[in-house]
Amino acid sequence: MKQKIEELVEKVKNDKELQEGFLKEPIPTLEKLLGVDLPEEQLKQIAEGVKAKINLDKAGDFIGGLLGKK
Repeated sequence: MKQKIEELVEKVKNDKELQEGFLKEPIPTLEKLLGVDLPEEQLKQIAEGVKAKINLDKAGDFIGGLLGKK
């Protein structure tokens, strides 16, 4: 599951259109990306994991920028 979240994070971070779709409608966007039908509760957990990872990456980039490490 962790590896799948990492893959999804990279896809979402690197594609502006996917990013916009994910921010507006995370569950349908994940269903499209995964290509499988999962229970809504699992999709919510995955969406939260992807959001958390993206936010951590953004925070790391910001802090790295402040410290001159990019």
